Amino acid sequence: MNPFRRLFSIQSTSSASYLKINEQVKQALFEKKGVVALESTIIAHGMPYPTNLNTGHELEEIIRSEGAVPATIAIMDKKIHIGLSERKMERIAKSKDALKVSRRDIAKCLAMNSVGATTVASTMWAAHQAGIRVFATGGIGGVHRYADQTFDISADLQELATTPVTVVCAGVKSILDIPKTVEYLETHSVNTIVYSEKNAFPAFFTQESGSKGQFNTKDLEKVARIIETSKQLGLPAGTILACPIPLEHCGDGRLIEEAIQQALEEAKAENITGQAATPFLLSRVKELTGGKSLEANVALVKNNARIAARLAKILAERSSSPAPSGTICFAPPKKIQEAKKKPRVVTLGAAICDFEAITQENVQVC
Repeated sequence: MNPFRRLFSIQSTSSASYLKINEQVKQALFEKKGVVALESTIIAHGMPYPTNLNTGHELEEIIRSEGAVPATIAIMDKKIHIGLSERKMERIAKSKDALKVSRRDIAKCLAMNSVGATTVASTMWAAHQAGIRVFATGGIGGVHRYADQTFDISADLQELATTPVTVVCAGVKSILDIPKTVEYLETHSVNTIVYSEKNAFPAFFTQESGSKGQFNTKDLEKVARIIETSKQLGLPAGTILACPIPLEHCGDGRLIEEAIQQALEEAKAENITGQAATPFLLSRVKELTGGKSLEANVALVKNNARIAARLAKILAERSSSPAPSGTICFAPPKKIQEAKKKPRVVTLGAAICDFEAITQENVQVC
């Protein structure tokens, strides 16, 4: 097999035709450089324009400044785009009808040729298909408050249980039931590492939730060893690296919690559930806190992107294994193709090929 093709592959033959990998991302994967996936829901649904577009650019620049390559993921033109051009990023940021795409919505979005902004679950899945191992986001979804009545549990948790991608986040969104979410993660064997000197699972806007992770460390080399060992063991679950929001950006926990409780009551009164719940709650909390929650949100996402880039670089440096057998391979990036020299010597001649065929037909040789 061509060594260029052997080294650059994706995980699933069935999804290959739907993936469109940006050339810079493709080059980085081929050269085994650190790549960090980013979701597009934070751009399409998390913030108003142009704050969302500026934040998207800032996150990508932070990742580049740490020596890694950003890969913002979105769906448009019947393709899953891994890495967005300026035009595509702006298209997502300005879209008024972009679908919020979890894993179950990917097929629908592609088939209907809709513009789709990926959530944690769908971004994890798409990143894994492209061979990207690290994903930075704000906070993951989880078990919703009053789940005992609504049975509302985010698809993010099931994706973490089945997709071996590391999600660098600020823990679970504080509008959720954090203790139940942490328990769910433990039950489904998801590595839950707190990036801190203290084992206190963060609560998105605040550094502590009252729950604990699997363990805590600030040694990214140790985190990378755990991820690599999980991969070698063939364990299917992903990893959470929960990074507390920087102290200088911590919101007033009591103020935010009061806002959350009020927003929850309003959502219940208006019967807002399912995928509509989180956008409504985050928007309402932002209004009730005078925008302080949005400022904290942007700050913690930037912090996560920086840590994710450093982790991605370490993992890329440690990784040297060839692509698994049975995966489909892309042609090498254009720069590699263009760099290949034409042979100096050309041999002219002939070749004889023998063919064998087996048939159940009655064949007579004349």
